[in-house]
Amino acid sequence: MLNVSEHDILNRLQFDNPWWKDGWIPATYTDFPERSYLPLFETLVEDRSVRRAVILMGPRRVGKTVMLQQMINKFLSSGILGNHIMFLSLETPIYTDITVEKFVHLFQERFSHSFDTPLTIIFDEIQYLRNWEVHLKSLVDSYPSIRFIASGSSAAALRLKSRESGAGRFTEFLLPPLTFAEYLRFIEKESQLIQPHDTENKTLYQTVDIDELNKHFIEYLNMGGYPEAVFNPTVRRESERYIKSDIIDKVLLRDLPQLYGIRDIQELNRLFTVLAYNTGNEVSLDGLSQSSGVSKTTLNRYLEYLEAAFLIKRVYRIDQNARRFQRATSFKVYLTNCTMRAALFGTLADDDKSMGSLAETALFAQWFHSPSFSDHIHYARWAKGEIDMVSLDSKSQKPHWAVEVKWSDRVGSDHSLLRHLVMFYEKHKLPMEPLITTKTLHQDVVLDGIKFRFRPTSLHVYIVGKNIVKNLSKERLIQPSNL
Repeated sequence: MLNVSEHDILNRLQFDNPWWKDGWIPATYTDFPERSYLPLFETLVEDRSVRRAVILMGPRRVGKTVMLQQMINKFLSSGILGNHIMFLSLETPIYTDITVEKFVHLFQERFSHSFDTPLTIIFDEIQYLRNWEVHLKSLVDSYPSIRFIASGSSAAALRLKSRESGAGRFTEFLLPPLTFAEYLRFIEKESQLIQPHDTENKTLYQTVDIDELNKHFIEYLNMGGYPEAVFNPTVRRESERYIKSDIIDKVLLRDLPQLYGIRDIQELNRLFTVLAYNTGNEVSLDGLSQSSGVSKTTLNRYLEYLEAAFLIKRVYRIDQNARRFQRATSFKVYLTNCTMRAALFGTLADDDKSMGSLAETALFAQWFHSPSFSDHIHYARWAKGEIDMVSLDSKSQKPHWAVEVKWSDRVGSDHSLLRHLVMFYEKHKLPMEPLITTKTLHQDVVLDGIKFRFRPTSLHVYIVGKNIVKNLSKERLIQPSNL
C-alpha cells in the first residue's frame, strides 16, 4: 500500500498557498465584500505582544474562511512576504493523520526559516484534528515567534475545547452572522437609504425612504444573515436545501451529537424546531417539554448545547421591581440569525402575524454581536405589563434603558399601550429615554413628563448593528446614548 509522500504534501501546500509563488490571493476571495469585523481581526492577529493563538469561531457559513483569506491579502499588501504565511485546511484528505507539528517543520524547512523568523500559520477547520487544543497549545508554547490562528465550523467544539484546555494560550474571536448594516452594504443600498449626521458626541442616522428600507429589512430577515445567501440566487431560492442542510442539520445531526455524545438526535432536532418557531417569545420548561417531547431533565443540557453552537440565546425575566428570579422556569428564546426560521418554516411577508417576533429577534441578534453586553439584557413581565428589552447596569443592577419592539404604528395613536412603560419609568427613574420601535413612525412624544422616542424598527436594527461593530473597534461596549 502506498503512503502519501512528503513531496505530495508540499505540492498540496503550494496549491493552498498560491502567494508563495505568485504573491496573490484568488479573486473569489478578494472580490467578495469584506465583513466589518476584518479590521478588528487583523489588528488582533498583528499584535504579537502576547503569546497566544487566535481562535476564530462563529456559526457555520458566516464567512470565516473568506475573512482569513482577505486578511492574508491585507498582510501581503502591507509588505509581509508571502513565504512567511501558511494556510491549510485540515479537512483536506491528503492531510489526514499528519500532525500540526509536522506542518510547522515542513514550512520552516521549505523556506529555510530560522526558529526566530516571525511567521503566521493558519489552521482552517481545525476541529478535524483530534485533540486539536492540546496540539495547538503545545505549538504556542514551543514556537514564540509564530502567530498561530485556528478556525472551524464546529463552533460549539471550538468554544468548549478552547476554554477547557487553552486557558492563557488562546484568544477567542467571534464572527457572528451579518448585521443589517452589513447586509445593506453588501447589496449596495446603505448609502442610498441611510443618511448619517455627525454631531459633537455621536453619529445619528436617518433613512430617506422607510418603505424601501422596510422592504430590504424583510429580505434580511428571510435570507440576509449569511453572506452566501446574499449573493447566490440559487441559495436564496432553495434556502431550505442549502441553509437547513448545510447549517442547521450539520450542527444538530453531526457537530453537537459528536461533541456531547447525544444519542437521540431526533429529540434534539424536535426541540430546536420548537424553539425556532417560538423565537422572540417567552417559553417555559414545562411547555417545551410537552411540545418537543424532551424530558425536563434533558432540556437544560440541550439548551446549553444549542447556545454553545451559537444557534440560540436565552434571555431571562425580571419583574416590575427589576429583580431577577432565582429559579427561572420561563425565559425568552432568540435565534441568533432570523434566516434559520425562514429556512425551516418558509419566508415571512410584511403582514405576517409572526413579523413582530421576528423583528424583535432581529434586534436582539444585533446585540448578540456584543456577547458581554447582551448578557445584561432582560425582559420585564409582571401582572399588568411587559417590556421586551430592559438593560440592567452591570454594576448597580438597576435598569438603564428599555425598548418595546413593535411592527406597527398603532402605538403612535393609542398611548394606552404605553401605560406599563410609564409605570416602569416612574418607578425606576431610568437615565435613558424609553424607545418604542414602530413600522414607519419616527417622532418624539411626551407623556406624563416622560419623553418617548418612536423609531422605525428597521432603522433601529440598522443603528444597533452599525454602532456595536463601530464601538467594538474602540474596545468598549456600546452605550445606549448612541442609539
